[in-house]
Order: sequence, then C-alpha cells, then structure tokens
Amino acid sequence: MSAQRMALRKYQARLSGFRRPLRLAAGLIVLAVPMGGCSSGSLWDKFTQKDETFVEEPADKLYNEGLYLMNQRKDMKAASKKFEEVDRQHPYSDWARKSLLMSAYSFYQAGDYDSCIGAATRYVTLHPGSPDAAYAQYLIAASHYDQIPDTTRDQGRTEKAINSLEEVIRKYPTSEYANAAKAKLEGARDQLAGREMNVGRYYLEKRDFTPAINRFKTVVTQYQTTRHVEEALYRLTESYMAIGIVGEAQTAAAVLGHNFPDSRWYKDAYNLVKSGGLEPSENKGSYISRAFQKIGLGSLGSSRG
Repeated sequence: MSAQRMALRKYQARLSGFRRPLRLAAGLIVLAVPMGGCSSGSLWDKFTQKDETFVEEPADKLYNEGLYLMNQRKDMKAASKKFEEVDRQHPYSDWARKSLLMSAYSFYQAGDYDSCIGAATRYVTLHPGSPDAAYAQYLIAASHYDQIPDTTRDQGRTEKAINSLEEVIRKYPTSEYANAAKAKLEGARDQLAGREMNVGRYYLEKRDFTPAINRFKTVVTQYQTTRHVEEALYRLTESYMAIGIVGEAQTAAAVLGHNFPDSRWYKDAYNLVKSGGLEPSENKGSYISRAFQKIGLGSLGSSRG
C-alpha cells in the first residue's frame, strides 16, 4: 500500500470518529425537544391545577357551617363568608336567598355596617315580596342608626337613619319591626333636636338672638315630642324677652306650663316673664301655639306657677 493511501485511510478514520459525537449531540438536541415539551407540560399542569382545586360544596352544608360559626363560635366574619359562598356557588337556590339575609345579619353583628347595608339592600331588591324583606329593611335602618354620631358632629348619618326607619314604618306598618323602628326613630329625632339646641345655645351665649331663636324654633316646630322641647320653649322665652318681643315670650311660657307643668324649665320661664311684670299667656296665632295644636297639644291660654 502506498504511503498516500495509508494517509487517506487515517484521515477518514479520524473524520469518522469526529462525526460520531456530532450525530450523538444532534440526537440529544432532537430528544431534548419532546423531553422539554413534556417537562413544560408538567409545569403548566401544576399551575393550572391551582385553579382546578375548587370543589363545589352542597348549599345546605355551607349554610349550616355558617350557622355553626355564628351561633357556636360567635365568629360573625367567618360566618358571613360561608353565607356569601352559598350565594356564590348556588346563586339561584332558596339557600342563597336565606344566606343573603343571614349574611346581612352576620355583618350587622360584626359591626360591619356598610357590608350589612349592601347585603340587606340586595335582598330587598331581589326579594321584595319575601316575608323577611321587612327584616332586611330594618337591618338597613338599624345599621344607619347605630352609626349616629354625637350632637357635636355632622348629622348626615342621622338623616339617613331617619329616612330608613320611616321606610320600614311606611312599607311594613303591621310588621313587628315597625314598632322597633318607631322607637329608634324617636331616638334619631332627639339627636337632631339636640344638635339644634347645641347651636342655639352657642348663639344665645354670644347674644346673637336671631339665629338662636331660629334654632329653638326648629326644635319647637319639628321635634315637639323630643326631650329637648322643654328647654327650647324656655330658651324662646328667654330670647324673646331679651329683644322685647314679649307676646311670643308669654306664649312660649304658657305652652311650656300647660304641657310640662312640673318642668324646671317652666319654673324658670314663669319667673322670667313675671320679672318683666307679665303673665304667661298664649297667642293662638303664634307659630309656637300652632306647632303644639298640630300634634294635639296646646295651652289653656295661661299658666301660673
């Protein structure tokens, strides 16, 4: 064999040895594609399984769990979540209707008044003819009522409470909740009257009698059944005497004496009028007299201490 042929064979052997790992590497790359795809698929399955772990539970089971949490554990927030889950998983069932009301009640007991109002409002909207609609409406009113601030602050929430309570009375006059709403309504009205008295006394102390009279007048004409009306009548007597409108001062004192003869405010009003050489005497045409006649009260025309 010639030296050239031997050199060629050695070269071909070397080349063959070089191509083998290239084919092996290429094969590994090709195999890596389906293996990589398989691995990627498994990873994707793991992520998607997180969304597939949801298991629908029976409505009655969720509802009873909510009752247990509410009654036994006193965990109102957890109970409300169970009731909300009934509505979410079984939105058109009778259990959902019951759960919506129980959810509102749970929120109310937890002090989450805004959520209670939202759930109860939804109940009244969806089930206006339900026997429990009156209770749902009452929960709305009670939620507003329980947030009434003191008389030194804005009374917007009190106004909302009054409107909601009046709606209970108007829509469901024969329900057991109507009487409860009436009691709360008096409390809310008393709060508004207290706010007027606070402002009126502020002006009176500054001897700014006109705005003071306007505030006391509001109490006398709009809140005659509240506990503040006695003082309001006395303050009107005081203010009118100070500016020399004695006829209105006499009327305020007379109406105060007829309706609240044992009131300490009447004793002060009577003495104040007497100090000016006058007697309590009612002017039937006065707004003070008309305000009390409107609600079936009034004065005998004069009163004495």
